[in-house]
Amino acid sequence: MRETLAAWRPAIDDAIADLLPREIDADYLEDFFGAPTYAYDPESIQRGLADPVWDLLDRGGKRWRAVLFLVLVEGFGEDPEELLAYACIPEILHNGTIIVDDVEDEAAIRRGEPALHRVYGEDVALNAGNALYFLPLKVLERDPGDLPAEARLAAYEMLTHELNRTHLGQGMDIAWHNERDVRISRAEYLEMCACKTGCLGRIVARLAAIVAGQSEAIERHAAAYAELTSVAFQIGDDILDVENSLGRAGDFGKEFGNDVREGKKTLMAIHALEEADPADAERLRGILGADTNTDEEIREALAILESAGSVEYARERALELAAEAREHVDALGVDPDTAEKLAAFTTFVIDRDA
Repeated sequence: MRETLAAWRPAIDDAIADLLPREIDADYLEDFFGAPTYAYDPESIQRGLADPVWDLLDRGGKRWRAVLFLVLVEGFGEDPEELLAYACIPEILHNGTIIVDDVEDEAAIRRGEPALHRVYGEDVALNAGNALYFLPLKVLERDPGDLPAEARLAAYEMLTHELNRTHLGQGMDIAWHNERDVRISRAEYLEMCACKTGCLGRIVARLAAIVAGQSEAIERHAAAYAELTSVAFQIGDDILDVENSLGRAGDFGKEFGNDVREGKKTLMAIHALEEADPADAERLRGILGADTNTDEEIREALAILESAGSVEYARERALELAAEAREHVDALGVDPDTAEKLAAFTTFVIDRDA
């Protein structure tokens, strides 16, 4: 899967640059957004939008959502190069969510460098992040794949539904890590993941099915595959935060003990509070609920998660979800090579080290 990701990334970035060029000029603004009522200021749009967005994109990111879209459309019998512009939709949306997420979390680091709001200010970061929610709609408006009208309408309706659910998930996550207590269940945590992370995955899969003219049944199976894989990815991301902080993973690109420092109620934290020795559970609850923590307290919390078996529990749950995702691959009717890539992807999202 790493080879597939690496092979497609340059083409994906070129397609994103067609939507938001690295260098903004008046011709692009008039062509893309229409003639100005009075006069555009390309220089300010460059500094306030293009520069921060490309700063983030150039830092890395695997573009897996875009690549998964391309793998699916090829499996559905379409030429992925002809539909490359549509692959940008979930990728751009994802980057918009992480810019806004970092502001909401007061995050310090993103992809190994200061979070965008630390570099450009919260006002610029929020505007750039919000712009990336709307920019992908221009793909459907301009319709580079010459889709039937009913397919374009289905894509708009799908995006409206899934993006609304994405913000339900983010709302739950924000509320939880602003609370001192940990009152949520494992099922509620998984629902948050299904909304916050899973809906972006569902956008990938449902959009691929829609533009490739697949049946509603195929679209449902593709969506279930992508949602389960995305939830497994989120749990894997939480595990990687712990593993990185314990010095057992690659360069994760986030602050040491990021999730504990933010007081996030991960699946591991919920499990540890239920299963750890009562004294350890109470200590973990206090660390997660504190306004600030020392590095030593972060290490103490990580040790409790590990000793309670919570890291291993989360890994096993992610693997179970990945196995459930693979059960939907057979129903997609794709060729063996695509089926193999889709199956491999479900384990890649858990086993990656950065």
